[in-house]
Amino acid sequence: MEDRHRTVAESQAERSEVIFPGDSNSLGNLFGGRLMQFIDLVGAVAAYRHARSTAVVTASMDHLDFVAPVHIGDLLILKASVNRAFKSSMEVGVKAMVEDPKTRLLRHVSTAYVTYVAVDQTGTPVMVDPVIPETEHQKRRYEDALRRRESRAEETQRKRDLRKILTSDWHV
Repeated sequence: MEDRHRTVAESQAERSEVIFPGDSNSLGNLFGGRLMQFIDLVGAVAAYRHARSTAVVTASMDHLDFVAPVHIGDLLILKASVNRAFKSSMEVGVKAMVEDPKTRLLRHVSTAYVTYVAVDQTGTPVMVDPVIPETEHQKRRYEDALRRRESRAEETQRKRDLRKILTSDWHV
């Protein structure tokens, strides 16, 4: 793969969904797990576009905030952007909003950060090109992504260390 920097705009993705009764709980609100699925799908499209890889796999989803409910009949709009690319991984930010069909105003309902890894057909990680943030907002997200990555790495190491000392009866 030729080494090339890509702008955030080159890989942005958007998905729209009308929420139906089968997507919702007994209160008429979208299931959180279904929203997570939509977030993962639109995020993967942005990661694919950036990596130009055979495949991307979801490594983690964190900082998933459910800000407001999504109701049956709502038009859900999800927008995804690659915040930062590392060696073979990319952090993608996804914002979910509900659009009022009459006014076209958007109401923020959820935000998530998803890490994807670009892989070849054998599942081996492959290098991805750097991302170039152009706007002030993109530059802030670019810097924030590094802080989140460092925090995730610390937590991953803490869990690894904990697993080493856990006994077989750790679950009781």
